[in-house]
Amino acid sequence: MTNKKWEEIILVAPRNTVFNNESLAFQGTEQRKEVVDEIIANLSDSNTSFRRGATTDPTPKENNAEINTDYKQPIPYVLIKRGNEIYTYERLSGGGESRLHSKLSLGVGGHMNPEEGNFQEVLMINLNRELQEELNIQSSARNLQFIGLINDDLNEVGKVHLGILAILELSDDATVAVREVEQLEGYWLTIDELKQSGTYNRLEPWSQIAVDIL
Repeated sequence: MTNKKWEEIILVAPRNTVFNNESLAFQGTEQRKEVVDEIIANLSDSNTSFRRGATTDPTPKENNAEINTDYKQPIPYVLIKRGNEIYTYERLSGGGESRLHSKLSLGVGGHMNPEEGNFQEVLMINLNRELQEELNIQSSARNLQFIGLINDDLNEVGKVHLGILAILELSDDATVAVREVEQLEGYWLTIDELKQSGTYNRLEPWSQIAVDIL
Protein backbone atom coordinates (compact mmCIF):
# COMPACT_ATOMS: atom_id res chain seq x y z
CA MET A 1 0.00 0.00 0.00
CA THR A 2 1.29 3.45 -0.89
CA ASN A 3 0.52 6.85 0.56
CA LYS A 4 0.56 10.23 -1.19
CA LYS A 5 2.66 11.77 1.58
CA TRP A 6 5.31 9.10 1.02
CA GLU A 7 5.82 10.41 -2.51
CA GLU A 8 6.35 14.03 -1.44
CA ILE A 9 9.68 15.44 -2.63
CA ILE A 10 11.54 17.18 0.18
CA LEU A 11 14.93 18.75 0.76
CA VAL A 12 17.64 16.80 2.55
CA ALA A 13 21.38 17.24 3.01
CA PRO A 14 24.11 14.70 3.80
CA ARG A 15 24.69 14.56 7.55
CA ASN A 16 28.47 14.33 7.14
CA THR A 17 28.48 17.55 5.12
CA VAL A 18 26.01 19.41 7.34
CA PHE A 19 28.02 18.64 10.47
CA ASN A 20 31.45 18.72 8.78
CA ASN A 21 32.20 15.07 9.55
CA GLU A 22 30.62 15.44 13.01
CA SER A 23 32.88 18.30 14.12
CA LEU A 24 29.79 20.57 14.23
CA ALA A 25 27.38 17.95 15.61
CA PHE A 26 25.46 18.84 18.78
CA GLN A 27 22.64 17.56 20.95
CA GLY A 28 19.83 19.96 21.90
CA THR A 29 20.20 23.54 20.71
CA GLU A 30 23.01 25.37 18.99
CA GLN A 31 22.86 29.17 19.25
CA ARG A 32 26.45 30.25 18.65
CA LYS A 33 26.22 32.42 15.56
CA GLU A 34 29.43 31.24 13.93
CA VAL A 35 28.43 27.57 14.26
CA VAL A 36 24.84 28.16 13.14
CA ASP A 37 26.06 30.15 10.13
CA GLU A 38 28.45 27.36 9.12
CA ILE A 39 25.79 24.66 9.41
CA ILE A 40 23.30 26.76 7.41
CA ALA A 41 25.98 27.36 4.76
CA ASN A 42 26.59 23.61 4.58
CA LEU A 43 22.85 23.01 4.20
CA SER A 44 22.71 25.64 1.48
CA ASP A 45 25.59 24.11 -0.45
CA SER A 46 24.65 20.44 -0.19
CA ASN A 47 20.85 20.12 -0.11
CA THR A 48 19.18 17.92 -2.65
CA SER A 49 15.71 16.59 -3.44
CA PHE A 50 14.65 13.27 -1.94
CA ARG A 51 11.52 11.15 -1.69
CA ARG A 52 10.01 11.56 1.78
CA GLY A 53 8.88 7.99 2.44
CA ALA A 54 7.88 6.89 5.95
CA THR A 55 8.89 4.53 8.73
CA THR A 56 5.98 2.30 7.66
CA ASP A 57 7.01 2.46 4.00
CA PRO A 58 8.84 -0.75 2.93
CA THR A 59 10.95 1.20 0.45
CA PRO A 60 14.70 0.92 1.28
CA LYS A 61 16.48 3.92 2.75
CA GLU A 62 18.05 4.83 -0.59
CA ASN A 63 14.62 6.19 -1.58
CA ASN A 64 13.08 6.76 1.85
CA ALA A 65 14.27 9.85 3.71
CA GLU A 66 12.36 9.10 6.91
CA ILE A 67 14.54 6.07 7.67
CA ASN A 68 17.79 7.30 6.11
CA THR A 69 20.03 8.58 8.89
CA ASP A 70 22.73 9.45 6.34
CA TYR A 71 20.70 12.60 5.62
CA LYS A 72 19.22 15.42 7.66
CA GLN A 73 15.90 16.97 6.66
CA PRO A 74 15.88 20.73 7.46
CA ILE A 75 12.64 21.72 9.21
CA PRO A 76 11.63 25.33 9.94
CA TYR A 77 10.34 25.28 13.54
CA VAL A 78 8.58 28.46 14.60
CA LEU A 79 7.38 29.28 18.10
CA ILE A 80 4.45 31.71 18.23
CA LYS A 81 4.88 34.13 21.13
CA ARG A 82 2.44 36.71 22.57
CA GLY A 83 3.90 38.49 25.57
CA ASN A 84 4.83 35.71 28.00
CA GLU A 85 2.63 33.13 26.27
CA ILE A 86 3.53 30.50 23.68
CA TYR A 87 0.94 29.04 21.31
CA THR A 88 0.75 25.34 22.10
CA TYR A 89 -0.99 22.66 20.12
CA GLU A 90 -1.79 19.00 20.52
CA ARG A 91 -1.37 16.58 17.66
CA LEU A 92 -4.59 14.56 17.45
CA SER A 93 -4.84 11.02 16.08
CA GLY A 94 -5.80 12.39 12.66
CA GLY A 95 -2.38 13.99 12.27
CA GLY A 96 0.19 12.72 9.81
CA GLU A 97 3.18 11.86 12.03
CA SER A 98 2.07 8.86 14.09
CA ARG A 99 5.24 9.02 16.20
CA LEU A 100 4.05 12.36 17.63
CA HIS A 101 0.35 11.71 18.30
CA SER A 102 -0.98 12.98 21.66
CA LYS A 103 2.17 15.02 22.17
CA LEU A 104 2.10 18.75 22.78
CA SER A 105 4.08 20.90 20.39
CA LEU A 106 5.21 24.51 20.36
CA GLY A 107 6.70 24.54 16.88
CA VAL A 108 4.92 25.26 13.63
CA GLY A 109 6.73 23.97 10.60
CA GLY A 110 7.31 21.06 8.31
CA HIS A 111 9.39 19.56 5.58
CA MET A 112 10.91 21.89 3.03
CA ASN A 113 9.89 21.37 -0.58
CA PRO A 114 12.14 22.41 -3.47
CA GLU A 115 11.47 25.95 -4.73
CA GLU A 116 13.24 28.50 -6.90
CA GLY A 117 15.79 30.65 -5.06
CA ASN A 118 18.69 30.30 -2.65
CA PHE A 119 18.39 28.29 0.56
CA GLN A 120 17.28 31.25 2.69
CA GLU A 121 14.61 32.20 0.17
CA VAL A 122 13.38 28.60 -0.05
CA LEU A 123 13.33 28.42 3.74
CA MET A 124 11.11 31.50 3.99
CA ILE A 125 8.76 30.26 1.26
CA ASN A 126 8.27 26.98 3.10
CA LEU A 127 8.06 28.62 6.54
CA ASN A 128 5.40 31.10 5.44
CA ARG A 129 3.44 28.38 3.67
CA GLU A 130 3.41 26.23 6.81
CA LEU A 131 2.22 29.15 8.95
CA GLN A 132 -0.51 29.95 6.44
CA GLU A 133 -1.64 26.33 6.10
CA GLU A 134 -1.65 25.49 9.81
CA LEU A 135 -2.75 28.69 11.54
CA ASN A 136 -5.06 31.66 11.19
CA ILE A 137 -3.02 34.48 12.71
CA GLN A 138 -4.53 37.90 13.35
CA SER A 139 -1.93 40.32 14.68
CA SER A 140 -1.19 44.03 14.24
CA ALA A 141 2.55 43.29 14.40
CA ARG A 142 4.83 40.38 13.53
CA ASN A 143 8.51 40.03 14.29
CA LEU A 144 10.26 36.87 13.12
CA GLN A 145 13.68 36.10 14.58
CA PHE A 146 15.83 33.03 13.98
CA ILE A 147 17.48 31.99 17.25
CA GLY A 148 19.36 28.78 16.48
CA LEU A 149 19.16 25.13 15.52
CA ILE A 150 17.67 22.02 17.13
CA ASN A 151 19.17 18.55 16.82
CA ASP A 152 18.05 15.47 18.72
CA ASP A 153 19.80 12.24 17.80
CA LEU A 154 18.39 10.44 20.84
CA ASN A 155 15.10 9.48 19.18
CA GLU A 156 14.06 8.09 15.81
CA VAL A 157 12.25 11.25 14.65
CA GLY A 158 15.14 13.51 15.55
CA LYS A 159 17.83 11.38 13.91
CA VAL A 160 16.66 12.33 10.41
CA HIS A 161 15.64 15.95 11.04
CA LEU A 162 17.35 19.25 11.83
CA GLY A 163 15.26 22.10 13.23
CA ILE A 164 15.79 25.71 12.17
CA LEU A 165 14.42 27.45 15.25
CA ALA A 166 12.63 30.80 15.10
CA ILE A 167 10.29 32.87 17.27
CA LEU A 168 7.41 34.83 15.78
CA GLU A 169 6.47 37.64 18.18
CA LEU A 170 2.88 38.86 17.87
CA SER A 171 1.06 41.87 19.26
CA ASP A 172 -0.50 41.59 22.73
CA ASP A 173 -4.01 41.47 21.26
CA ALA A 174 -3.19 38.84 18.61
CA THR A 175 -5.42 35.83 18.06
CA VAL A 176 -4.32 32.47 16.68
CA ALA A 177 -6.43 29.47 15.66
CA VAL A 178 -5.53 26.14 14.08
CA ARG A 179 -6.92 25.45 10.61
CA GLU A 180 -6.58 21.65 10.67
CA VAL A 181 -9.05 21.08 13.51
CA GLU A 182 -9.18 17.32 12.80
CA GLN A 183 -5.44 17.09 13.36
CA LEU A 184 -4.61 19.83 15.87
CA GLU A 185 -6.01 21.57 18.94
CA GLY A 186 -4.35 24.82 19.96
CA TYR A 187 -4.25 27.14 22.99
CA TRP A 188 -1.96 29.62 24.78
CA LEU A 189 0.22 28.65 27.75
CA THR A 190 2.66 30.81 29.68
CA ILE A 191 6.33 29.88 29.71
CA ASP A 192 6.05 29.03 33.40
CA GLU A 193 3.11 26.70 32.70
CA LEU A 194 5.10 24.98 29.94
CA LYS A 195 7.94 24.31 32.36
CA GLN A 196 5.68 22.60 34.92
CA SER A 197 6.38 18.87 34.88
CA GLY A 198 2.87 17.76 33.96
CA THR A 199 2.95 19.83 30.79
CA TYR A 200 6.68 19.63 30.07
CA ASN A 201 6.59 15.82 30.05
CA ARG A 202 3.90 15.88 27.34
CA LEU A 203 5.92 18.11 25.05
CA GLU A 204 7.48 16.49 22.01
CA PRO A 205 11.30 16.36 22.29
CA TRP A 206 12.00 19.40 20.11
CA SER A 207 9.53 21.47 22.12
CA GLN A 208 11.19 20.43 25.38
CA ILE A 209 14.51 21.50 23.91
CA ALA A 210 13.03 24.85 22.85
CA VAL A 211 11.38 25.51 26.24
CA ASP A 212 14.69 24.94 27.99
CA ILE A 213 16.13 28.08 26.36
CA LEU A 214 13.09 30.37 26.76
